[in-house]
Amino acid sequence: MKAIADITLVPIGVGASLSEYIATCERIFEGHGLTTQLHANGTNVEGEWEKVFKALEDCHEAVHKMGAPRIHTSIQVGTRIDRDQTMADKVASVEQKL
Repeated sequence: MKAIADITLVPIGVGASLSEYIATCERIFEGHGLTTQLHANGTNVEGEWEKVFKALEDCHEAVHKMGAPRIHTSIQVGTRIDRDQTMADKVASVEQKL
């Protein structure tokens, strides 16, 4: 099943700058062949359900290995079975109406 997830991963106990940790996760998502869209407060991730959540597990493992003692992750996930729809399709639909 295809999923579109909005993921916000926050390492805790590593200081104020988190970009190094987020960049690691972006590389992991890419390595899993997922489509991503980085935004100011997280990353939209598109792909098969199993791949999305395996990549998120790998992010947690990698960020812990980088020294983060704790991680807080917020996830919103949408699935659709009546038709294929990408992140780009959803954005384009709204933009057409503007």
